[in-house]
Amino acid sequence: MSNTTGNEGAFRVLLRMEINPGLEADFEKAWRGSTEAVTGHPACLGQWLSKDNDEESVYFIVSDWTDEPGFREFETSDAHLAHRERLHPYRGKGSFNTMQVVAHIEGKASSHAA
Repeated sequence: MSNTTGNEGAFRVLLRMEINPGLEADFEKAWRGSTEAVTGHPACLGQWLSKDNDEESVYFIVSDWTDEPGFREFETSDAHLAHRERLHPYRGKGSFNTMQVVAHIEGKASSHAA
């Protein structure tokens, strides 16, 4: 059994979004209602929305892609531009980072899931 699994070699995008106070629930609803714009792209491996436990109104969106060219194709698509427009009213500030997944090692709890 291998210790490494998952999306090694994937291209990962991390967005940090500061949502305008009081709009968090609306943002979450809008995000959930528009995920197909991202996950429907053939290069998308999946995406996650997480809310920061320490900073109010801060969210992280992580998406994994088969490779950087696949993500860049999505990034310039009409679907992406429309998706950004739907989420823009909720956003105050944010940041954007890209990276390569080098390794993923599952924890003990993962082997008990399913």
